Amino acid sequence: MAERRTTLSDVAKRAGVHVTTVSLALRNHPRLPESTRRRIQSLAKRMGYAPDPLLRALVAYRGRVIERRNVPTLAYVTNWATRWGWKATTAHPDFHAGAASKAKELGYTLEHFWLGEPGMTQQRLGQILYSRGITGVIVASHGREMGDVLEFDWPNFSAVKIDYFPHRPALHNVTNNQCDIARLAMQKVMAAGYRRIGMVMHRGWDHAVDHMWTAGYLCEQQQLKPKERIAAHLFPAATPVERWLNESTSDVVVELAPFAEWYRRCRPEVIISKSSFVLPALKEMNLRIPDDVKFVDVFLDRADGTQAGVCQNHTTVGELAVEILAGQLQHNKFGVPTIPTTTYVEGTWHDGATCPPRAGVGVA
Repeated sequence: MAERRTTLSDVAKRAGVHVTTVSLALRNHPRLPESTRRRIQSLAKRMGYAPDPLLRALVAYRGRVIERRNVPTLAYVTNWATRWGWKATTAHPDFHAGAASKAKELGYTLEHFWLGEPGMTQQRLGQILYSRGITGVIVASHGREMGDVLEFDWPNFSAVKIDYFPHRPALHNVTNNQCDIARLAMQKVMAAGYRRIGMVMHRGWDHAVDHMWTAGYLCEQQQLKPKERIAAHLFPAATPVERWLNESTSDVVVELAPFAEWYRRCRPEVIISKSSFVLPALKEMNLRIPDDVKFVDVFLDRADGTQAGVCQNHTTVGELAVEILAGQLQHNKFGVPTIPTTTYVEGTWHDGATCPPRAGVGVA
């Protein structure tokens, strides 16, 4: 005869509480004091309680098919210099579009909150969200100049971060895999027969992703002979830091004189960069692509064959952020995780006329 399964009612009776209290405790709901949650969780473990996976699946199914009268809200929190300034820069509008689409698909509504509202503080916004019953938070589009810490009363919230800033607290985050995107570009260029490959990157943009652009570039350089390796050209100059740390707009352009000196000294066959960073300078130097120098765009925004490069799947980043957050909410996982995780979204390579294979080289 099969052993009888321990139920929530069994745990509630032993603990001397209502079955709803046990349910809240096992879902780690912040409505209960932490001491109560731990006591009931410990008791349930000793009694051998385990949730019924079929029942959980049924609840999840019903949650999808039954129309909700009050659609739960997820907060999309930004901390840019202006309310909508993030919409004018690369990637961030697509992050939001992906998040909004996935939130709707999963039965949520996504509401934007700007930390720069007059009179707004981090603590006040946290209180506003909590008072409205909003427990799911996506931290996105956080300008580097806005500080490296976000101080909410985190036990009240489940949260996922898009990209790297702010660094604290260490939340689960989703981001483009800049390191592997740079590596993919290098691998494709080397497979096309080129060896003198230079990267041009804005210092602030590299800093914003914890130097993953240069990390990927330097990693693949190890496949080249020492005499073939070219130092990355980072702009603007390293000091003063204020010149580059907070510069995040899409239309930043490399400084002509230092770039021209780097090009003259290194003579790259291929430049890996962002089109808006270097194309104006190359034009001013009367250099033609691909006749004088080949070009690969690791911020490719169209795959029509005119440019070679990597499309970053920004929309997928936003979608995954909501999926991960929805999973945390379903299991009532609140607060700063003990072991934060990072989910990387790969880029997609596209061949293009700006970097054709070297004559005689076949590319698979």
